Order: sequence, then C-alpha cells, then structure tokens
Amino acid sequence: MDIAAKPGQNRTTSKAPKARPTTKANALRTHRAGGRLALGAIAFSGAVGLAACSSSPAASPSSKPASATSKVPLVLYAAEGYDSAMAAAFTKATGIPVQLDDDSTGPLFTKIEAEKNNPKWDLFWVDGDQAFASLDTQNYLLKGFTPNVAYNSLGKSLVPKDKSYIPTGVTMAAALVYNSTTLPNPPTSWNDLLSPRYKGAVGMNDPSVSGPTYPYVAGQFQQLGGTTQGEAFFTALKANGLQVFQTNTNTLQALETGQIKVATIQSSAGIGAGFKNPNIKVAFLNPETVLPSVLGIDAHASATVQAEAKEFVNYVLSPAGQKVMQSGDPTGDSLFWPLVNGVNPLSPLPALSTVPTQTLNPYTWGPREASINTWFTDNIVQ
Repeated sequence: MDIAAKPGQNRTTSKAPKARPTTKANALRTHRAGGRLALGAIAFSGAVGLAACSSSPAASPSSKPASATSKVPLVLYAAEGYDSAMAAAFTKATGIPVQLDDDSTGPLFTKIEAEKNNPKWDLFWVDGDQAFASLDTQNYLLKGFTPNVAYNSLGKSLVPKDKSYIPTGVTMAAALVYNSTTLPNPPTSWNDLLSPRYKGAVGMNDPSVSGPTYPYVAGQFQQLGGTTQGEAFFTALKANGLQVFQTNTNTLQALETGQIKVATIQSSAGIGAGFKNPNIKVAFLNPETVLPSVLGIDAHASATVQAEAKEFVNYVLSPAGQKVMQSGDPTGDSLFWPLVNGVNPLSPLPALSTVPTQTLNPYTWGPREASINTWFTDNIVQ
C-alpha cells in the first residue's frame, strides 16, 4: 500500500518492499464454508532450491508429503524476509499448498481487521506480539494450541497464558545503526540522541507503517516511566531534528547517503546492512526491547484449515524449519536469536546474554498501539 508524504515530511512516497521470489497461483479453491475463495497451490520459482536444501524427511512430524489436490490451501499473511522460502519448503515437505500475502506489518494488520466479517487469512506471521495481543482480546486467534517444540527459557517466557499465538524467534527494537567512518564514537545512551551533536542526524521508521518500530516506541515509553515521559522524549527528539522514514530500506538509504548519521531500526536490518557495507556498525543501548516474531492461527477457520495451520507452525519450529528461517533472508530477518533449544544464532549475532534487554507486556501495550501511533503521526511525523 503506497502512502504519500505530506508536505514538509521526511517520508518517501511509497513503501519499498523487500525482494521476494516470484509466486504463481495455480488454481482457485473454495476452502471455507460460506464460499470463501483462496488461491490454490503456489509455485515459488527461485525458492524451491532452498527448500530442497533445508527440508528433511522428519521436518513435519504430523504428516507425510501428499499431492496438492488432497490438501486445502493455506493463506499466509506475513512480513518476514524468509516467509516465501518457508512456504515453499513447507509445501514440499507436506504437500499442503500455501498462498502468501507478503506486506509490511501495518497494512496486513489493517487488512485483517477490515476482513473481520469475512476473513481471508489462515495464518498471520509478523514481528511484534502487541498486534497479536490485540487480536487475541478481540477473539481473532485460535487459543490453546501447544506446538511440538522444546523452547528455551526466553521462548517459554514469550508464550501467552491462553496460548493464542506462537513465538518463533526474537530480534531487537531498535538497535543503534551508524556509519563508523563518519561517526567513530557513536551514542552510548538513548539520551545522547538529544544532544546538539546529533541535531538533524537521527532517523527512524514510522511506527504506523513499520510494525517492528512500534515496540521500540513503546519500549521507550516503558523504560522512561510512562506516556508523559515517552512523549516528552520523542518530542525532544523531533525538536533536535529527528527524521522519520517509512521502512528499514528508506532509513538505511538515508544513513548510507549521509542524510543521517544514526538510525534506530530493527537489529536484523542493521546487522544485515553491515554485510553490504562493512562500515555500517550496530550498537545495543540499554535497554533494548525484545521483539518476537510471532505466528497466529485464525480462530474462525475450518477444522481442516486449523489442522494444516498447526502443521505449518510445527514445521517452522522443527529443525528443518529453523534452517529455512536462518537461510531464507541471510542479510535480513534470518539474523534472529532462536527460541528453540539446540538452535544457535548465526555467527554475526552477539550472544544474547551480552545485550541489555527489556520485554514488553503485549496485553498492556498492544491495546495502546493505535492511540500511540496516532499521537506519533500527529506530533512527530508531521
């Protein structure tokens, strides 16, 4: 969804989507009672090779590969860099076709709410559990599902009491990303960003567009003591020349071209940028807000669709699925800290124990997302 900039705003005129392997819809099938239509089997040209390398015979413990004609298509709304590779690998392992709708988190969440009376999604997979807490309180999500996984301690702590959504990994919102050639001594605290040294030099994403950015904003509100203090921080940051862009792509481009000196963006995007430009470095300030990637299942889907969606979740958390997550977007979302015992983070990532972190209660901050984003748009973006 294109979003035009208003006069005087430092926003691009359209969302810059991540590169994805192309997809083809092979058939239309009715897969809900009430006549809901979904695109059938998807052939992911360019992703199948990856799936063949990363899947294994034991990848899906609850099913065996079957012909696509005997399976009901799953509709996956997702904003993960590895989502197309995962969909292809899952279909190869189970025979269950997947229709992928890939977009930024904000537009997908809005789409789900707009489809409340006629949902067209079966699975929702994005970064940030606040959106899922909001959906849970409105009874959008299937509750009580326990996937076949051995979580580590962090993974266990992120599972909601009603088991309405499933954490799949974590990144940080937001890391401090900078160009070491122009800024050899970066900020060492969040308050440093308010100093005259960084006037007009700090950039970030728009939380109403970039889903991972809202947890960063909410994290600042939390660590500073509440709404009044959080609003004061961002108001002071704006007074110091804060520049707001739509997504990681836009903010990183501003950093690389020298328009800004410091970017506060998702850790995976910052670390990935360092692969392309070794002068791009990442610092973790105290505290960093833990940002889970999360899967949810539509509570109103048919029993058949819910059973297949559970298979998808179990595949994601299986050894084969974790390999796909770590290889499907090697300079982006694959740079996450795993939540599954026995799975290690990729080598560019520091040990999680060395990162000062805080977690947000999604049921506290999820219902406040709309009002905080509206305040941010009205007072910081404009």
